[in-house]
Amino acid sequence: MLKRLHIQNYAIIDDLEIDFSSHLNVITGETGAGKSILMGALSLILGERADSSVLLNKTKKCFVEGYFIPGDKTAIQAFLKNEDIEPDEEIVLRREIGSNGKSRGFINDTPATLQQLKALASLLVDLHQQFDTLELGDTDFQREVTDAMAENEPFIRQYQETYSNWQLANKELKFLEQQKTEFNKEYDYNRFLHDELLELNLADSELENLEQEIKLLTKSEEIKAALAHTCYELNSAEKPVVQLLKQLYHELSPYTEHHKGLAVLATRLHTTQVELQDIATELENICENVNFDQPRVEWINERLTHGYKLQKKHGVKSTNELRAIQNELGKKLEAVLNIDGEIAVQEKSVSILASQVAHLAEEISVRRQQAIKPLEENINGLLEQVGMPNARIKIKMDITDTWDKYGSDQIEFLFDGNKSNRFESLSKVASGGELSRLMLCIKSLVAEKIDLPTMIFDEIDTGISGEAAKQVGIIMKQMAAQRQIICITHQPQIAGKADKHLFVYKEIRDDAIKTSIRNLDADERITAIAKMLSGEKPTAAAMENAREMMN
Repeated sequence: MLKRLHIQNYAIIDDLEIDFSSHLNVITGETGAGKSILMGALSLILGERADSSVLLNKTKKCFVEGYFIPGDKTAIQAFLKNEDIEPDEEIVLRREIGSNGKSRGFINDTPATLQQLKALASLLVDLHQQFDTLELGDTDFQREVTDAMAENEPFIRQYQETYSNWQLANKELKFLEQQKTEFNKEYDYNRFLHDELLELNLADSELENLEQEIKLLTKSEEIKAALAHTCYELNSAEKPVVQLLKQLYHELSPYTEHHKGLAVLATRLHTTQVELQDIATELENICENVNFDQPRVEWINERLTHGYKLQKKHGVKSTNELRAIQNELGKKLEAVLNIDGEIAVQEKSVSILASQVAHLAEEISVRRQQAIKPLEENINGLLEQVGMPNARIKIKMDITDTWDKYGSDQIEFLFDGNKSNRFESLSKVASGGELSRLMLCIKSLVAEKIDLPTMIFDEIDTGISGEAAKQVGIIMKQMAAQRQIICITHQPQIAGKADKHLFVYKEIRDDAIKTSIRNLDADERITAIAKMLSGEKPTAAAMENAREMMN
């Protein structure tokens, strides 16, 4: 509920603070006293745009603050959590407009955008102004009303969860089917590429190793000659190097005891001789295995040619990159074989979910259908009560073959204002006054089923009087038993039902006209209502009528 509204430096309001009742608050006053200015100021904290032209004193900023008690509404708590705003027992919406025209918004002293203010305000306040009836013709609003009367919220919540899962499953199925189409387009080519690589069947680093081998084979004769010559010089020449070193070692050995330096040198000479002997042996082994092999050369050259061709084809430079491509192609070919199974599993999942969606949609449709006749009767009864005895509402519901997030039904409210049995769309046949009262009737019914926020009615009673105005007041009074209602009115019959009666008036302060507001006590209320009945100087009869209206 809106607990308090504080307005400063707005239009002809200097500084105004208004406390509200938790039930029916009625605001009255002479035409031009500033009632619409109050609504203009309130709209600022509800997220509407503004400029510096609203400033009373151009040197000071304007601010409007609304103090709300959110109660335990989960939607409000969820909003605060999502926006990282610290929840509190009281929510303060504030809007400031500087002299330069720049405005700032705040939620509990946390800076907020207009979008955030508007989103939160929609959870706190339902503002219905004169001729503000576009919502009535909106099919979503008409469906929401029907669902509220059918108490469909838990069923729609379950349906929407299933519907969302069905949409996701359908999306995944379409993706798999598209993937299969792409796979099939590429399958033959990928199979050719894979078989080509599989036929060559390269081992790790094989091409690099063959390159080294072919270099060896093409120089095998020169290498063998060099190896043979080296072995000959080491072991078999006229003066073999190994034998010469051995001989020199034996010549020095007898004298190693006579000179300590000779022992070290003799040992080194012996070590060198042994090492050269080992080298000679290994060279002989290599020499025996180095032979020119023409078939092997031809085989390697052919394999290298195929390998280089595939490297160029795939734009790579190594054997292992080719092997990686082969593995990737293998996976793609395997995926083609597996995707039919995946599609079959997904089709089954989609079918099960579709069946569940259809069942839930049908259940919602049945509940809506059952709610339509009582809803029509209730609205038509209320229309008669508010002075529209010839008006009728008819609710048309068509069940379609498709689903959306609310089911498979198309709901439309049709209106006949003159018992002609020619029902047409609301926007075509209903006047502004009729639509205003129709909206009041609908909201009064919906208010019994769902927890609506603070409801503000700004002069929607224009064009009615007498018994119709009295019945409008009764409806508002009934609605206010469970929620806060704020109503700006010119009708004494409605003002008489108030739990709190606020009177807006103009006064001259500091040589300027300012708007003020005060809470009327019982005697002041009688006088104010009597003036609404008979003019500035109410008669005794008008005073008595005012007392009766209050009772």
